[in-house]
Amino acid sequence: MVNVLLVEDDIDLATTIVDYLEIESIQCDHASNGLMGLNLIQSNHYQMIMLDINMPKMDGLTLCNTLREKGMDIPILMLTARDSLENKLQGFKAGSDDYLVKPFDMQELVARVQVLAKRRSGEVKRLALGDLTLDLTQHSAQLKQQPLKLSPIAFKLLEVLVRASPQAVSRQQIMQAVWGDEQPDSNSLKVHIYHLRKQLDIELSNVKLDTVSGIGFAIKEQTKGSS
Repeated sequence: MVNVLLVEDDIDLATTIVDYLEIESIQCDHASNGLMGLNLIQSNHYQMIMLDINMPKMDGLTLCNTLREKGMDIPILMLTARDSLENKLQGFKAGSDDYLVKPFDMQELVARVQVLAKRRSGEVKRLALGDLTLDLTQHSAQLKQQPLKLSPIAFKLLEVLVRASPQAVSRQQIMQAVWGDEQPDSNSLKVHIYHLRKQLDIELSNVKLDTVSGIGFAIKEQTKGSS
């Protein structure tokens, strides 16, 4: 069952949405303000989030931006009575993935929820894995708070691996994500992986780049006692 969160201070509207989604086999938790929503997000796993913009304690734009700054790639749908282009641009700038203006048809809401719940958001601004952090806005990376010297290609390669972690990514998937249709020969990937490993090995960290035989590569956080 799809599991989503609604952050909305209009209790009547929230009740209607929760009840309608339940009919569509979508489990929906509800928070009546942004701070309550943030607490639920930090303690539960949701496939997507619906945010009202005007809320007490923490508004939707602030909550959305906070989640993106934390590196959370949960898809976010903004629900608001504001329908001007400027308001929509504010929502997208804060990191929302989609926008629905009140009043809206419940069937349209369900369709948006179902689409967003199937994918990760591309609006995340920061990724973190153990001692490694990636700033997607500045295209920079740090390992144990020390900057890594990465080319644009190496950064993109690292981003692809971190987004997929701990799962392995095939060589072909990496080539397509990094170079698109104009792909170099396979040796280029080997060279970039080699230099990326050297960068990650400069510091004794809990992040390891592994070759997965017959598949490709995976980057993982090493826990104490793991080899």
